[in-house]
Amino acid sequence: IKSKTQRSFCVLRSVEESARVSLPSVFMSMASGSEGPSSTSHKHSNRLAKERSPYLLQHAHNPVDWYPWGKDAFDKAKNEDKPIFLSVGYSTCHWCHVMERESFEDEEIGKILSENFICIKLDREERPDVDKVYMTFVQATSGGGGWPMSVWLTPELRPFIGGTYFPPRDRGGRPGITCVLKWQNNRPALESSGERIIEALKKGTTITANAGQSPPLAPDVANRCFQQLAHSYEEEYGGFRDAPKFPSPVNLMFLMSYWTVNRSTSEGVEALQMALHTLRMMALGGIHDHIAQGFHRYSTDSSWHVPHFEKMLYDQAQLAVAYITASQVSGEQFFAEVAKDVLLYVSRDLSDKSGGFYSAEDADSVPASGGPEKREGAFCVWTASEVRELLPDVVEGTAGNATLADIFMHHYGVKEQGNVAPEQDPHGELQGQNVLIVRYSVELTAARFGITVEKVNELLASARAKMAVVRKSRPRPHLDTKMLASWNGLMLSAYARVGAVLGDKDLVERAVKAGGFLKEHLWDAKQQTILRSCYRGDQMEVSPSISGFLDDYAFIICGLLDLYEATLQTEWLQWAEELQLRQDVLFWDDQGGGYFCSDPTDSTVLLQLKEDQDGAEPSANSVSAFNLLRLSHYTGRQEWLQKSQQLLTAFSDRLTTVPIALPEMVRALMAQHYTLKQIVICGQRDAPDTTSLLAAVKSLFLPYKVLMLADGDTESFLCQRLPVLSSMSQLRGVATAYVCQDFTCSLPVTDPQELPCYPQKLLF
Repeated sequence: IKSKTQRSFCVLRSVEESARVSLPSVFMSMASGSEGPSSTSHKHSNRLAKERSPYLLQHAHNPVDWYPWGKDAFDKAKNEDKPIFLSVGYSTCHWCHVMERESFEDEEIGKILSENFICIKLDREERPDVDKVYMTFVQATSGGGGWPMSVWLTPELRPFIGGTYFPPRDRGGRPGITCVLKWQNNRPALESSGERIIEALKKGTTITANAGQSPPLAPDVANRCFQQLAHSYEEEYGGFRDAPKFPSPVNLMFLMSYWTVNRSTSEGVEALQMALHTLRMMALGGIHDHIAQGFHRYSTDSSWHVPHFEKMLYDQAQLAVAYITASQVSGEQFFAEVAKDVLLYVSRDLSDKSGGFYSAEDADSVPASGGPEKREGAFCVWTASEVRELLPDVVEGTAGNATLADIFMHHYGVKEQGNVAPEQDPHGELQGQNVLIVRYSVELTAARFGITVEKVNELLASARAKMAVVRKSRPRPHLDTKMLASWNGLMLSAYARVGAVLGDKDLVERAVKAGGFLKEHLWDAKQQTILRSCYRGDQMEVSPSISGFLDDYAFIICGLLDLYEATLQTEWLQWAEELQLRQDVLFWDDQGGGYFCSDPTDSTVLLQLKEDQDGAEPSANSVSAFNLLRLSHYTGRQEWLQKSQQLLTAFSDRLTTVPIALPEMVRALMAQHYTLKQIVICGQRDAPDTTSLLAAVKSLFLPYKVLMLADGDTESFLCQRLPVLSSMSQLRGVATAYVCQDFTCSLPVTDPQELPCYPQKLLF
């Protein structure tokens, strides 16, 4: 099956953002997964009804004797000497719902599974550590991976059979879920094979620094990363590789950072063009929700037209940063508007009153026309007749007395028969429907109808507002209200960075609220531990049994550093320092360098992995390499500079051979090479002259800098950590900027346009 048929798959991405999925040979319609207990009486209930995870609650009334991951299930497996059936997914995963409807809601299959296995359901977003171990096994044994993931384990938790989607019974050469029972007769051989594979994976996944080794040369690695990205770049519509296409913000951020140090070369110019063209085409495409804002998960075609309609928090966070960065390097307001558009969606649809952010919106929902089954994209798509009925007014002064519908349909590619090609609609769910995509510039649309550009913009905005009202009346997709520490950390960065660049106090204040949420609800000050997740409700319940993982610490620390630069309130720096010290204790590998993804003392996690790929989210080690470098400059802790170098050294082989796998880590390596510059603003907080200097710095994309405020308080956190700040003062009582390297500073300036970094030429 070609990749264009992968539209509804919850895929695990490979190095270059292409999908690596095991495809079922038959496509099914979406099952309806409930969010959890309701007043409806249920024929079956199991232990999952007591859980908080939206994904586990969706399975609380299956006729399967499900256990959550934990000691009760492990003990039962050992006591009864039964293998474990582990089923892994997440609440907005389309094919997880399909497998539930076909197999886990089937009485006969439920009985077979419950009688022969200890059945465990796992939310991969709650327990990414467990998910990564068994996904590594599935990929090694099948060559692909994705969700749902189905793995059979020994009572000692060692896998011996694994895959992704299984149909209920053998079909089209694909084994059914019940056929595993036939393999029971060969259990000793299978378990022995699984044991050998795990031992091989332990060796094969080891990442360590050799004695006397140093990080690779940053310019060489960066050039190789650029060349690898350029080789996979698709010139017409941007993006990397063919369909399905993913946004890949880590690639885009690398390209823009690469440009800053190579802007006079053809490679630098090409890198910037690749990033900006990709971001522009995505914003114009159907992957961008033109009515209700935000971005969908990925595009099923090469032109960013027909998406998988799921919306994930981590995508919104990283894309907001990528778009505001594009506005900085290009000076185009268009990109800034897209960044604000993303945050508008998150503020409205993914925000909790506590200050936290929800995880995702599903791709599927019940059509407005009714019916028992959910359909992908039903909440987002339009028929031509719907548009004509909603926008019937004739627009005065247009050629041919065009209606608002005529103008809108022309601009957004709406066709009477629908605009989704059959190969992009393997389920037949989008027949006759339209996915909005900008087909013409406003200038061309204005020329087509004989009106001004200003008038076109006004008409299109009016039409979108009317359509947004209709969208609100449709049945909404399932909302995963789980609030994850790591993804909230990413979103904290997004609000802080966009707010700082635009000088938007409301966005910065939303970032402050997010920081407060993390500290109040997901930080156990007594145990000095980040908690992985919390759940919507009056009590804001948490899962105390699930402590934070490396990505929770790394992403929150990064968010706090960004929040400090947006607010210059040192309380956020202090907490970042505290969290980094704790991260070092929990996850640092004293022998090989770098950080383990999870607690290395947890005996139930068979592989101690160090994530070596920047994928849908950046690797926590990549983010940590940058965090350590930034914090070393804020705190004067040289050991963090050394740790950053040790971490990069541990990943030397990967960085040297396939840097495209770690573009975010390449950015950290470049920061090491070019040395972070300190920009110190001496002035009174909130004074106009101070604000003017800060605004000038924040408006520029300066990837290799730290920004700090010296307000004359010698007892402040920064002055205590960096005594040299006390020697810096204002010139003639006016706010003054110092641009320094290792606190050897250029001449102080008071005029923003005299800054050595203005306009972005001397800091690199």
